[in-house]
Amino acid sequence: MNETPPPRIHDILARHEAALLSDWLTAQKAAPSYRPDLVKEAELRDQSRELLRLLIRVSHSATGRAEGAEWQPIRDLLSTISRSRSQQGFSASATATFVFSLKQPLFECLRRELAAEPVILADETWKVNVWLDNLGLYTTEVYQQAREAVIERQQQEMLELSTPVVKLWDGILALPLIGTLDSARTQTVMENLLQKIVDTGCETAIIDITGVPTVDTLTAQHLLKTVAAARLMGADCIISGIRPQIAQTIVHLGVDLSTVTTKASMADAFALALRRTGFTLSRPVAGR
Repeated sequence: MNETPPPRIHDILARHEAALLSDWLTAQKAAPSYRPDLVKEAELRDQSRELLRLLIRVSHSATGRAEGAEWQPIRDLLSTISRSRSQQGFSASATATFVFSLKQPLFECLRRELAAEPVILADETWKVNVWLDNLGLYTTEVYQQAREAVIERQQQEMLELSTPVVKLWDGILALPLIGTLDSARTQTVMENLLQKIVDTGCETAIIDITGVPTVDTLTAQHLLKTVAAARLMGADCIISGIRPQIAQTIVHLGVDLSTVTTKASMADAFALALRRTGFTLSRPVAGR
C-alpha cells in the first residue's frame, strides 16, 4: 500500500531549510526594527532555526489557521520569545517582525518552486500567509500580556512604596501620604497601617496628608474609613497636614471630621501624640 506523499509546502520547506534560514536572518537584520544591541546574532539565529524547524515539522500535517494542538510547540516557543523581548526592551512591532519577516523568503521560495503550477502556488502561498499572520498576531498578544503584567507589578510596587508606615516613637506610628487617594490605594494604606499596628502594638497613628494635593468627598471618606478601622484595632488616629485650603474645602463639602483629631502639621501631631503616650520633651538648660 502506497503512503500518502507529504504536502508540497512541507517538501519545499524541508529541501530549502538552510537557504530559508539564511534569507530570513538577512531580512530580520535589514528591518528598521532590528536591535543588535538587545539581541545577539547567535541568539537570533538559534531562535529562527528552532521556529523554522518546528514549522517544517508541523507543515507535514497541519491544516487551518495555526491554532490546533499540533501548533502548540510553536506557540510555546513564540511565547518564550515574546516575553523575553518584552523584558529586553523591544517594541511590539519589533517583536512581531520576528515572525512577519519570514514571509518574503518563504514566498520567494514558493514562487521559484511552483512557478509552473500557478494554482498550487496560490494555494500554498495563501496557506503560509494565514499561518504566519496568526502566529504574528499571537506573538503580539503574548507581548502585550507580558508588558501589562510588568506594568501592573510596577504599579503595585510603587503603590506599596508610596504608603510607608514608620514608627516614630514607642507607641507612635506615622503614615505620610503623597498623591491622590483612590479606592485601590486606600485599601493598601489601610492594610499596611493595620498590619503595622498589629506588629508594633502602637496605640497612636499619625496620618499626614501634607502631600495630598486635593481633598474631595471621596478622599475624606477614605480617610474616615482608615481611622475607623484603626480604632477597631485599638489605635487612635491623628490627621495632620490640614492646610487652610484643605480646611475650607472640607467645610464646603460638609464632611464631618469632628470625631477625628486634626493638626496643621506633622510636628504638632507628633507633639500631641507624645503627650498622649505620657512622654514629654524639654530643652536642656544652658550651661548644663
